[in-house]
Amino acid sequence: MLKFFSRLEKTRGVVIISFAVLVVLGLVVAGYNRGGGTAIANPSNSREALAKVGGDEVTVADYTLLKKKIENQYSQFGSQISLAQLGMTPERILDQAINARIALQEARRLGLAASDEEVRDLIQKQFTDPTSGGGFDFQRYKDYVVRNYGSVTLYEQSVRDALAASKLRAYVTAGVQVSEAEVKENYQRENTSFDLTYVPVEAAELAQKITASDEDLRQFFDAHKTDYRLLEPQKQIRYVFINQEKVGQKLSISDEDLRKEYDSLAPENKMAGVRVQQIVLKVADPKLEQDVLNKATALVGKVRKEDLTASEEEFADLARGNSQDPATAKTGGWLPAPVKRNPNKKPASAPGNVADLLQNTLDWKEGQVGDPLKTGNAYYIFRRGPAVPKTFEDAKQELLVSLRNRRSYAVAQGVAQKAEDLLKQTKDPQKVAQQLAAEANMKPEEMVKTTGFIKPGDDVKDIGSSPQFEDAVKPLEEPGQVGDRVGVKDGFAVPMLVERRDPRIPDFEEVRDKVAQDFKESRAHDQLEQTARDLAANASGPDALKAAAGKLGLKAEDEKNFKLGRPLGKAGADPALDAAILALKSGETTKTPVKVGDKWVVVGVSNRKDADPAEFDKQRTQLLETALRERRDQLFDEYLTDARRKLEGKGGITIYQDTLAKLEELEEPAARPPTQGLPIQIPPQSK
Repeated sequence: MLKFFSRLEKTRGVVIISFAVLVVLGLVVAGYNRGGGTAIANPSNSREALAKVGGDEVTVADYTLLKKKIENQYSQFGSQISLAQLGMTPERILDQAINARIALQEARRLGLAASDEEVRDLIQKQFTDPTSGGGFDFQRYKDYVVRNYGSVTLYEQSVRDALAASKLRAYVTAGVQVSEAEVKENYQRENTSFDLTYVPVEAAELAQKITASDEDLRQFFDAHKTDYRLLEPQKQIRYVFINQEKVGQKLSISDEDLRKEYDSLAPENKMAGVRVQQIVLKVADPKLEQDVLNKATALVGKVRKEDLTASEEEFADLARGNSQDPATAKTGGWLPAPVKRNPNKKPASAPGNVADLLQNTLDWKEGQVGDPLKTGNAYYIFRRGPAVPKTFEDAKQELLVSLRNRRSYAVAQGVAQKAEDLLKQTKDPQKVAQQLAAEANMKPEEMVKTTGFIKPGDDVKDIGSSPQFEDAVKPLEEPGQVGDRVGVKDGFAVPMLVERRDPRIPDFEEVRDKVAQDFKESRAHDQLEQTARDLAANASGPDALKAAAGKLGLKAEDEKNFKLGRPLGKAGADPALDAAILALKSGETTKTPVKVGDKWVVVGVSNRKDADPAEFDKQRTQLLETALRERRDQLFDEYLTDARRKLEGKGGITIYQDTLAKLEELEEPAARPPTQGLPIQIPPQSK
């Protein structure tokens, strides 16, 4: 295939058009001549089989190419998003590869192969910028494919296979139709908005209003005694507590200590932030989104070098001439303040706003330019500038807190060890507390605490649910036996067993609070539906619903501009709830409550704004095309699922778990590195 392109004219202005969403036709992986032994040391070229599908193999190289394509698909999330955190585990990627192989086999069975000319034309189209007037740049195409996919042969075979899969999809879905009436009805459902008043009737809320006499509780306990059986021993623990923070308050930390701490910091920790330049391209109309993305991709391709960097001056020129953020465009794209790391932003979490996107730049090298990223109604291109140093004075308070925490932990641990040694000698927690109070910077009465009768899994007062505390208590079987010191919430504890109770049915008084809670919840569940029906019967409109809810001690909620298909606040989401709301006119309420999960909901519409028919007419063509594409996708997915089920029924799919395990060992846990070069798109064929 290379010879097809070596004769094409080369130009400097080539831009690879941005990628589209990859469906099966874009996820098909290559099948090529396979021989004997291999190693996974170079997965891009490895012919080792990961799975056998019918008479074909899915190799490590096939998997690697598919993984590259999926990484490009998800590059919109930024460089800190790994495939694993998007749910694309090696098993799922291999599953996609198997489905793709099945699609190829089906295409081959039906004689739907792609010709050399079709492959050539598609690649030439994707690697030629129609706006520049230039031709196909063969060398740039070759360099890009080798750099990003490892092998030109493998990549071009994948394009051939993708075209075959596209032909199969067109063949399978040729008879699919959608009616305009169906699309219009769905548009009206999605674009009609409601101002709602609703009341969720929940057992927990009703239970708070139920009172119970002592006789009621005892009768309930007698009827459900076995439900309260204790299957494990209970232990009462008295422990000496050492508070780490209070120990730390006594520590003296000098400026000299802090200076040494500052000097020992790694260079990246002496960075207050980084300066960043940006280019903002707004999407004024959803129909223009692809055009805006194409322009953003072209700008990246124009300014970014092979090492992913660009000079400050070149990026500034592009920002002044293209960025649609006036405040930063006039300064060459520079943001007014440095980007600082957000400690509350979890690594590799999906971005939600511009500030989240900017967090990526902190992990780039200076001068690096990222791929276009979208949030809200705009695409952003960022270039990382120089680091902003963090001076000693800037870092001083942070260093003080950090050093005090570390030193106080060590000191508190030492005091706890002394407490353990003394308690094992004396068996007297009060005496130990008095002896160590000054060193612990605590009052003796603060240091000695006693639990109720507890068992594994219980929430212990002042400690919470702590497996570490449970492990320390587990060996204690005789009263007075002392356990090892253990880290707990806010410090350390040294436990001593006071009393042990064997498994049994407890007395009523021991579980009285639990019995009262269970009794109220039981009564509330019994009353739940009838309460909701009474509420609906007394609500002739939204205002009447609020009044009726108040009389029953329930709270009415308001929701403005609600649209079907989304959760309704505390009521949650359910198709039956959507159907009930859609049937209401302004001023009406549901005549009967709607069951949503374990609650009942009564809802009223104070205002209803139906979808604008004129807007549907404007978007009619696009909506029909989208609906048709989704219906075809669904049918094609069902077709492949059925084909796979038949093949599995014949024992025609084998996965080599040992090879997959070796491949998983090579998977880097770090986030995906930014794509080098420009993204590629293989668009769906005409329908």
